[in-house]
Amino acid sequence: MGPIQRGNIRLAATLLLLRDAAEGPEVFMVKRPGSVVFPDLHVFPGGKVDDGDHLEPAFADIEDEFASRHLGVSAGGLRCWVAAIRECFEEVGVLLASRDGRLLDFEDPEERARFAVYRAAVASGRMTLPELCVKENLVLACSALTYFSHWLTPPSVEKRFDTRFFVTTMPRGQHALADTEETADSDWITPAQALHRRALNEWQMIHPTWMTLDVIRNYPDVGTILSAVAAESHLPVLTPDLNGHGMQSLR
Repeated sequence: MGPIQRGNIRLAATLLLLRDAAEGPEVFMVKRPGSVVFPDLHVFPGGKVDDGDHLEPAFADIEDEFASRHLGVSAGGLRCWVAAIRECFEEVGVLLASRDGRLLDFEDPEERARFAVYRAAVASGRMTLPELCVKENLVLACSALTYFSHWLTPPSVEKRFDTRFFVTTMPRGQHALADTEETADSDWITPAQALHRRALNEWQMIHPTWMTLDVIRNYPDVGTILSAVAAESHLPVLTPDLNGHGMQSLR
């Protein structure tokens, strides 16, 4: 994978957190505040790939070679997995990582409070995610993320992003709580309900967001979604129209 930024195109990563509910699979969505790029939009947790998203092999449960091959790049693909996990931790407090082979669950109040402090430190840049891994003896659960789609902001937009979308199951024992500085609102919602709010002009979304919701809306449960994504049978055929809106081939 090339540099983090090429001209006005910045690498980015987005993560769909999914959970099963009575009405079907739900996805966690946040609303961007009015002061950021793409303001007032409802999106999935995510953001730019940072310099600190480079990770030593010992702190991830997949190798860069595997990650890069899945993205169709020569090297550096693991940065996108790390960025997706970091952004999810910063924005909604969910950390996909394990210690001694066991996924973090934050059920212990002391640990939950300690990681809330870490979350603020990572979000402010006072600590990197790799530094947190060293301090707490963590391995990022990159294998829990499945590569979903690839989008490139069209040339007509001033600030462009080369974004990889990932999907995962909400880890047990953790709770999504949106950061009030990075987000203006948050909801667990079914894809159909989110698309309905968009149709009523209650929620604003860019094409990759509502297209992603449309892709997963008819699956009966999270397991079926993840199976389809793993088999790469979930996406529609890449037409010139979809490509014009920014959709790219997976690799």
